[in-house]
Amino acid sequence: MKRRSLLGMGPAAVALAALGLAGCTRPIYNVSQHPFMQPGTIANRTAQIQQAAAGLGWETQVVRPGVIRATLHLRTHVAVTEITYNEQVFSIIYVESTNLDYDGTSIHKNYNGWIQNLERAISVQPTA
Repeated sequence: MKRRSLLGMGPAAVALAALGLAGCTRPIYNVSQHPFMQPGTIANRTAQIQQAAAGLGWETQVVRPGVIRATLHLRTHVAVTEITYNEQVFSIIYVESTNLDYDGTSIHKNYNGWIQNLERAISVQPTA
């Protein structure tokens, strides 16, 4: 029986490796103008976002009224987002990351799940 070498399978091996890596990343998910469920002030929104984020392990820092920087540290991964908000809506935008394979448009598939969880938690967090 003839054995194939990796060199003889060059194009096929490269294609399989590319498919494998593509399976780990997805187009980045940003939240845009998501409405809050209940009425509230800017101070209410700040507390609401901080409480929701803390419940999921995100660290928050108020940059200025209407802007919070949220950072998640998981094992060797770091995700940093900027949450902008007013009394009616909020947005969650990617800022930077470490060990999440961000290439300018796509990122590790787990990142999007973390953002969706954060979006959901903010939405259901009672107004303070």
